[in-house]
Amino acid sequence: MTIVGRHLVIGAAVAVLAIAVHQRTMSAGQTIPTQLSETGLFGPQSAVRRPQSAVPGPRSFTPQYPLWTDGASKRRWVALPEGTTINVSDPDRWVFPDGTRFWKEFSFGGRKVETRLLWKRDGEWTFASYAWSEDQTTATLVPEAGLTTDVEVAPGRRHRIPSTTECRACHVSGRTEILGFTALQLSDDRDPHALHAETLTDDMVTLRTLLAERRLSPVRTEWLTTPPRIPAADAQTRSVLGYLSTNCGSCHNATSEIATLDLVLKAGLTGPEPCPASLSTTLDRPGRWEVPRVPVGTSRRLTPGHADLSTVVARMRSRKPSSQMPPLGTAVVDEAAVALLTAWIAADAVTWAARRAGC
Repeated sequence: MTIVGRHLVIGAAVAVLAIAVHQRTMSAGQTIPTQLSETGLFGPQSAVRRPQSAVPGPRSFTPQYPLWTDGASKRRWVALPEGTTINVSDPDRWVFPDGTRFWKEFSFGGRKVETRLLWKRDGEWTFASYAWSEDQTTATLVPEAGLTTDVEVAPGRRHRIPSTTECRACHVSGRTEILGFTALQLSDDRDPHALHAETLTDDMVTLRTLLAERRLSPVRTEWLTTPPRIPAADAQTRSVLGYLSTNCGSCHNATSEIATLDLVLKAGLTGPEPCPASLSTTLDRPGRWEVPRVPVGTSRRLTPGHADLSTVVARMRSRKPSSQMPPLGTAVVDEAAVALLTAWIAADAVTWAARRAGC
């Protein structure tokens, strides 16, 4: 799919509003920096990124199952305060120390468009987004309501920088979650078939890095000998469940506000499963939403052998506000994901369905 990048223009009115927005207060009365260069990712006088620095400076990382955002290229960094550790007592719920910062940069057609910041202060997370100037030298804080850019991602559809409320919709479900920085996402047992996977370079942070630098508490040496991975008997199922875990699991999990739907798509690490929860709650299971224009009662969340009767596929294909999934953060159908899931339903889902006793 071709992503057409056009110049990002921030008008004078937006610039004035952005200056006003810097008065938004963080915890302890501190304001959100107006310029990205003030957040610690860049040097104070330049938009040129510093070389990879020793802890606690910004370190790059890449999740093994990236989130789809209309074909955007992304780069990510983390900075942990010196001498601190991440509490991993619950391997599925990491607790980060105060002062932790995460950045994620979005580019379309080789142009930087926005960089998002998550910054933990006094036990709470601050969300902020910065829009890059046309000359690519500076990035300025956008309003809390977000900003629609001039970058066209599909005919008539432009990239939107999310509002603070939209950020919280994905990252908060009883607690703030860093979707791309988890035991599974940083595992050194990388899925070679992960959809939209980015290149893992030697300077990037992984579980092995965090353990070697004593950044995890308690120390989990088992993650060195047996790196976390999705429990799946075949490669295609592993990649399908990894994609669903990242792109759907932040909302569809056992602890979210919609947990009563009994639709669990987030992959967990808390013990062996004869059948992954993603399959036990979807495979041949009816849901509240049905595929349009098919006989009532014939569709299932995932229908073995029949992608056309699978509601998960139908909602991934939709970009109507009332039915599209994910509901936020994307205006373009992820055709590669639809093709992957369709192929899996035609083949491997049938095999899994035959193991109903284990599911």
